[in-house]
Amino acid sequence: MNAELDLLISLGDYDRPQEVGDRAVQAEELGFDRITVGETTGWNIVPPLTLAADRTDELGISTDVVSPYGRTPAMLAQTALTLQAAADGRYRFGIGPSSPAITERWHGMDFDRPLRRTREVIEIMRAVYEEGNPAYEGEIFDIPGLGYERGPTENPPPIDVGTLGPKATEMAGRFGDGWTPQMFTADGLRDRLEDLERGANLADKDLSDLRVAPIVRVIAGEDREEVREKARSSIAFMLGAYGPYYGNSVAKQGHEDVVEDIRAAWDDRDTDAMAAALPDEVLDDLAPAGTPDEVREWITSYSKIDSLDAVRVGFVNGMSEDEKRVTMEAVADLV
Repeated sequence: MNAELDLLISLGDYDRPQEVGDRAVQAEELGFDRITVGETTGWNIVPPLTLAADRTDELGISTDVVSPYGRTPAMLAQTALTLQAAADGRYRFGIGPSSPAITERWHGMDFDRPLRRTREVIEIMRAVYEEGNPAYEGEIFDIPGLGYERGPTENPPPIDVGTLGPKATEMAGRFGDGWTPQMFTADGLRDRLEDLERGANLADKDLSDLRVAPIVRVIAGEDREEVREKARSSIAFMLGAYGPYYGNSVAKQGHEDVVEDIRAAWDDRDTDAMAAALPDEVLDDLAPAGTPDEVREWITSYSKIDSLDAVRVGFVNGMSEDEKRVTMEAVADLV
């Protein structure tokens, strides 16, 4: 397999931040190229990722993704630069437009113009990187500016953008250094890469200048039916209960009827019916779930998509520690 392998973990799976460091050590020993975490309503990402960086030597460190509403742009730049220093240059900052639920019900902000905000945050972060000052005049932010005490940075962390839709992905190509989409079939990803390339061209970049690392939810085990049912439940829940975006994206990839059925079941809060509404062929389009050999075959095939640089492996919901170990070891055999 020519693509790199990243490991996406959930901070909610751990009792102490130090355990994230343990997982990072395990990932490095197995041969993963990078470990990445998201930030929603749980721990702040900085302490566990700092521990992960400190306990590894070559493993890349990333975030998937940070909200543009949860910190000021200058603080996001400070956060990224701190983690880059902690990781000795191995860090990539990940940002995405977030969602109404997290923005309004957790951060207490209006979910207003998320794409414009994401763009301006990236531009302000680059101003801190390159000029040592967040001075900026935009449609959302108007910042007089103050000097970053460490000055301009010679090796700032790249900025990856997690998006789904055409315009958002064009923005990722234009303003980001990488793209980390989720819940895309192989054909759906190929279609969206055209939007990413259009954005890159607007910034006089090539698609090859961007690190394309789609997230796929994975579970491997010898009890094929058991692991597939866990994957089915998890993917169905993401399509029906995680807000509109994943469902809308998958619907536009040719599975509109399936998404409608899953959402109808969610209206009744019937999670069993949600899972039952996700047929095998759609599950197989979206997630590698089955025996270790089947999972490796799926990921190998997916990794051959033109312009894909890495496959970002995440777990499905409800996995035991033993299932995670088996899945990591199965995927690591591709290294």
